[in-house]
Amino acid sequence: MKPKLLFYAATVSMFLFACTSTHKEERQEQSKPRVIVTCDPELDDNNSLIRFLLFSTDFDVEGLIYASSRFHWKGDGKGTTQYIPDREYSSEERDLGPQTSWRWAEGERFIDDLVEAYESVYPNLKVHNPDYPTPEELKSKIYVGNVEFEGDISHDTPGSDRIKEILLDDDPRPVFIQVWGGPSTASRALKSIEEEYKDTPEWESIKAKVSAKAKFCLSGMQDLSYQEYVQPNWTEVESIILNAGVTSLGYGAKRAVAGTKDTIYFSSEWTMENVKSKGVFGEHYRVWGDGRQMAKGDFTDYFGEKGYTADELREKGYWVWTPPQPEGSFISEGDTPMFLNLIANGLRAHEGQEYGGWAGRRKELSEEEKAAGYTAPYAMRRVKDEVLPDFLPAIQNSFAARLIWSVTSEYDDANHEPVIEGPLEMSAAAGSTVNLEFEVSDPDKDPVSTNWMQFKVGSYKGDVSFASPTSASTSIVVPQDAEPGQTIHLILQAEDKGEPVLTHYHRLIITVI
Repeated sequence: MKPKLLFYAATVSMFLFACTSTHKEERQEQSKPRVIVTCDPELDDNNSLIRFLLFSTDFDVEGLIYASSRFHWKGDGKGTTQYIPDREYSSEERDLGPQTSWRWAEGERFIDDLVEAYESVYPNLKVHNPDYPTPEELKSKIYVGNVEFEGDISHDTPGSDRIKEILLDDDPRPVFIQVWGGPSTASRALKSIEEEYKDTPEWESIKAKVSAKAKFCLSGMQDLSYQEYVQPNWTEVESIILNAGVTSLGYGAKRAVAGTKDTIYFSSEWTMENVKSKGVFGEHYRVWGDGRQMAKGDFTDYFGEKGYTADELREKGYWVWTPPQPEGSFISEGDTPMFLNLIANGLRAHEGQEYGGWAGRRKELSEEEKAAGYTAPYAMRRVKDEVLPDFLPAIQNSFAARLIWSVTSEYDDANHEPVIEGPLEMSAAAGSTVNLEFEVSDPDKDPVSTNWMQFKVGSYKGDVSFASPTSASTSIVVPQDAEPGQTIHLILQAEDKGEPVLTHYHRLIITVI
């Protein structure tokens, strides 16, 4: 079992467009986020990695690394055992004693399998977006991390060495370390840096540099190395927190949207039509009743079984920890929110944890919420959010579109996102009228509807009214009570009429002068 509490967002300084109150524009190129993925062989890591590869156009992928966790570890092959209380093998219901490995398949290569699947569809993908990295580039980024035991940071591995190399290089951009399994591989990278530089004159500058770059995107607390080593020794390293408006894509996603229109996106009908039927990536995507297991004999992975009740599954020897669903239904992508806010959808959510995007955002919490643990660095419970809209349809439709790209060799036979052009930054005085002049187009010549929204995540919390909220070019009056230095976040949403419907956004930040 691998319950994953979802959170995410991020901080990164990026090159921006600048526009003054006289609408003079200075255009600069935006850089892609640098991303390292560490993941264990859980079925939701498998599913999240499929989506990640389909959106690899939007990232500088620096590593795809096998990792261990409390739920999966390989062992050293020498008969060495590990036993930690309150684990699946040491629970009250089933204490199996010390183990030499845990839920790790012989010859595990799920990352390699998915990159090879990517290679087979790459000729189609690059037709739709030339920014897809080559299969050779992705293959060169696959490493094995600290997989032998849960939480072991006692030695370097190719995976930890890769993270260390990226954190020490001369590229100043933040590195978003996707910790979908346990953090031990990333934690070891920091420990190795400390061991090499601690007693040298460069240590303080090296520590400051690495602390500014490393962004831990922790998908749950799946070993204790972050808590026990990173937090006390690297106090300036940032962890990415989601605690509001969190998009549910974990094992309980269907229950989280029960009774709403969003249930369709987790149904067997939608999943089979839009995911499982779409070529090799669809074949690799885990759904209920697919007849598969990540590791043979895993008594917690009963998702491949079909037609059985929970009691019948228990009789077959499974530990049933979540109710069985209809054949073909969505199971989980619990790690996907770790990178949703890095996708170049125009929301720019990776520029500030409070900005908000497809994954959710970090919200300023009350003292009661803080006391309840909502600010933990590794996992967030969702609190009510009054800012972000329901992003799930756009998220799932974009995934469906990319899967179509993977099986479609002609550009004109698939749908592509609308395009929005205009400034990212403006400045204006309180009481002044600001003309918002934006151009919206669609590469497929589909009709596009537009809509303006205000996300109250800037320092100005009052209301802003649009002269014409459904026109790409409109105007606002900066409220009289807005004070110099305050910021106002405005979002232009463009939605096409293609199949599937695709959505793009543009965040404009107005600074009051």
